[in-house]
Amino acid sequence: MKDVRVTHIGGPTVLIEAAGWRILTDPTFDPPGRRYSFGWGTSSRKSSGPTLQPDEVGPVDVVLLSHEHHADNLDDRGRALLAEVPVVLTTRAGARRLGPAGDTRGLRPWEETGLEGPGRRRIRVTATPCRHGPPLSRPIAGPVVGFALQWDGQEHGVLWITGDTVLFDGVRQVPRRMTVDTVVLHLGAVRFPITGRLHYSLTADEAVQLCTLVQPRTIVPVHYEGWTHFAQGRAAVEAAFAAAPDGLGERLHWLPLRPADTI
Repeated sequence: MKDVRVTHIGGPTVLIEAAGWRILTDPTFDPPGRRYSFGWGTSSRKSSGPTLQPDEVGPVDVVLLSHEHHADNLDDRGRALLAEVPVVLTTRAGARRLGPAGDTRGLRPWEETGLEGPGRRRIRVTATPCRHGPPLSRPIAGPVVGFALQWDGQEHGVLWITGDTVLFDGVRQVPRRMTVDTVVLHLGAVRFPITGRLHYSLTADEAVQLCTLVQPRTIVPVHYEGWTHFAQGRAAVEAAFAAAPDGLGERLHWLPLRPADTI
């Protein structure tokens, strides 16, 4: 995708610079070491920190927040950053919980909103479906959305951030409704001891199946490292895509993660 710069800060946190906008996804800036509860007997320890601190990221125009109720997508320092950001897009429930401060917009799947500002191209943002776990898990795992970004000048399709999701009919609708050029793919095959082999984000094999449907030109893997609840990392993803047909693995673009604090 031309005229787009993507910086992977760690976990699901990505800075996207496009169409004159600086867009941050799921801000997570806490240092490593702490264990966070996700509710219902689940928890995870953060094992590596961000590659950049908030003051190193620079000004942010918009935050795309797939969900605010899990600390691996919004932690304490990320939450503090929201107060400095002009626009936050998230779920309907997340917008209610974050409160009325600033321009916080809650979106249901397939709802759209626009980003407009002087000297910038208008971006149309479409919320895309997510299911953060197996069937019937939504009341426990909570609502999540992804985001598809479209602006004038895109030649090959939208930029899509999947959000935390498993493979299900909702995400299969995305390639039926739009052409995707670049996908920022949330991975990790999240599992917890209390629920055994059930997983709560895309496995490597599911990611291959999804990208086979979507056929993006560029695949940017994120949210596969830095936490103990991830069951699959980079090696599993690379192996699955290497075995995929049609050279799908050649479209993977692993963004460099600068050395960060780890424990």
